[in-house]
Amino acid sequence: MKAAPNSNHKQKKGLKRTFRAITTAALLLVIAALIVLVYLYQKDLPIADSDRNSRLLDSQGGVIGTFSSSGRNDEPVTLGEISPDLINATLAVEDRNFYNHVGFDLKGLGRAVLVNLEHMNTVQGASTITQQLARNLYLSHEKTWSRKAKEAMYTIQLEMKYSKQDILQMYLNEIYYGHGAYGVEAASQLYFGKHAKDLTLAESAMLAGVPKGPTYYSPYNHMKNAKDRQKIVLSAMVQTGAITQAQANAAYNEILAFQPLDNRMVVDKAPYFRDYVRSVVINDLGFDQSLLDHGGLNIYTTLDAQAQEAADQAVAAQMDSKSELEVALVSIDPRNGYIKALVGGKNYRTNQYNHVFATTRQPGSSFKPIMYLTALSSKKMTSASRFNSQPTLFHYDNNRKTYQPSNFGDKYLGEIDMRQAIAASDNIYAVNTVMNIGVDQVIDMSRKLGIDSPLEAVPSLALGTSPVSPFEMAAAFSVISNEGKRVKPVAVLKITDATGNVLYEAPPAQSEQVVDPASAYVLTQLMESVFEGGGTGNRVASMIKRPVAGKTGTTNTDGWLVGFTPELSTAVWVGYDKGKTVTATDTRKAAPIFASYTEQALKNVPPKIFPIPDGVVSVYIDPTTGKLATEDCPNKRLEVFIEGTQPTEYCSSHGGEHLEPTQHEQSSKKSWWQQFKRWWTE
Repeated sequence: MKAAPNSNHKQKKGLKRTFRAITTAALLLVIAALIVLVYLYQKDLPIADSDRNSRLLDSQGGVIGTFSSSGRNDEPVTLGEISPDLINATLAVEDRNFYNHVGFDLKGLGRAVLVNLEHMNTVQGASTITQQLARNLYLSHEKTWSRKAKEAMYTIQLEMKYSKQDILQMYLNEIYYGHGAYGVEAASQLYFGKHAKDLTLAESAMLAGVPKGPTYYSPYNHMKNAKDRQKIVLSAMVQTGAITQAQANAAYNEILAFQPLDNRMVVDKAPYFRDYVRSVVINDLGFDQSLLDHGGLNIYTTLDAQAQEAADQAVAAQMDSKSELEVALVSIDPRNGYIKALVGGKNYRTNQYNHVFATTRQPGSSFKPIMYLTALSSKKMTSASRFNSQPTLFHYDNNRKTYQPSNFGDKYLGEIDMRQAIAASDNIYAVNTVMNIGVDQVIDMSRKLGIDSPLEAVPSLALGTSPVSPFEMAAAFSVISNEGKRVKPVAVLKITDATGNVLYEAPPAQSEQVVDPASAYVLTQLMESVFEGGGTGNRVASMIKRPVAGKTGTTNTDGWLVGFTPELSTAVWVGYDKGKTVTATDTRKAAPIFASYTEQALKNVPPKIFPIPDGVVSVYIDPTTGKLATEDCPNKRLEVFIEGTQPTEYCSSHGGEHLEPTQHEQSSKKSWWQQFKRWWTE
């Protein structure tokens, strides 16, 4: 029975409509694909992640280091600078069809899609070298469909914009080989101590196997896993015809000479400072960590390259690499609060703890100047105030408690004044002072100077028994150097994005007068005695060719020297991390580190005396009595006082005429002397 003509006609028309629909859809898909391809070709790729690591710059704009969550150490090379064996090994094990596909291994991709659909999750992939490069440069490694879509887009763009050789070269310079080594050159240097172009077949096969699992296949972590992976790589090279089976067997049996892992070098010039700036940018300035690591920021800092180099050299010259003795150095410009140099430890590679900010170390006698500043400011004591340096039992807390300090080596000096007490670091004089002025007043002064660490209100505070960080000590002494004006320490001056737009700029330095300038100057003059005859810093005085003031400090576990010039306030600490008792040899390292650093950091700066403020007078006194000297006093000394606190009674022990000038002569001498010193310091 024949079909009706109308029925056949309808069927043909239906087939034509279907064909036209399919053809139209296919044409639209082709057009859409072409539009997408043209769009992707014209669209710029994102800035590569490896090019977006934020940079740390010093005060002169020089690059100190980079910020990255991985701490990468890139050393890019061309394909011609890479061993052909390593190139062949990588292609064999990672992407055999690299030169024949357009970015995707369709067969492998289809298989992966089926597995992922079966598990309703992205559990398997078939990434080509181009896909891996797209992911490493522009994306995270999370297994999500959105990330896969972006990866596909960037893969197409890479294939359109770059040649296969370029893609392979970028890949080999980008891939991670473990232990902080990114790229074949860095990996070759790390594992074998040679350039990538000099790698043997055995070494190449070993390296090519690592990126699959940088921790699991690292020969430093798991040698058996690494050798098994090397065997897989060699077998793949045999299958691709790159080598023969005999060559593979010989390479596998070759004994490789790996470099000690401790030979890795830290590229950054000031790694402890970098870590500190990282904490400031994230915690204090509120920048996101991922933006810092991958946002291409430029962090302009206060670090002085010459000062930092001087600090590194001074530390290296004194610290024994085989000893566990640790060190900290921080240096601040008192005039603007700029942190000029920072060394947080002896060796960043082996110990990343930043001792500059350690709040568990007792400052010892280096804390005494803060107490003496309190005494001078209160005008309860002067530089001529005297106490008897002898074994003494002190009563406090309404006579309910006692405290009996002693001097180092049980050496007692008898009747001494403040200058002698500071120079010799006399403990008995110090406790007498704190008992006289009150421990709460010392704590108040510490807070004014910027010390935030907890301070125990007991007489032993005078001897530095409450822990204070080296950073706090340097900041506190900077106030003394800056005529009593406190400027908050600063490390970051400006932050810009990759295009130069300013994201943050530090406000102008603000100074606050927290201590009377005359009090700060008198204390400074007394602290200069530390580097004179009989002072605890006298042994390094010859190393410093400029006016300097400071104070040493020693406890059972710590050695200090904190001091300053008009341009730098510097704290140096030495000690052991585990609370081990320091020896006399250990503690004596702080002073030469301070002296060497100070002189080298300021080698291009002319020596400058400390400026004399108003309200300071100088008179001759008799050191044995603390009274004004007569012409017959045999050891008269010119001493400085806050105006109005100088002695008015003359020494009667030696007779002789009074040296008292007329009021006019006093004013003339004072005016001329101040004008001269101010001119000198301008």
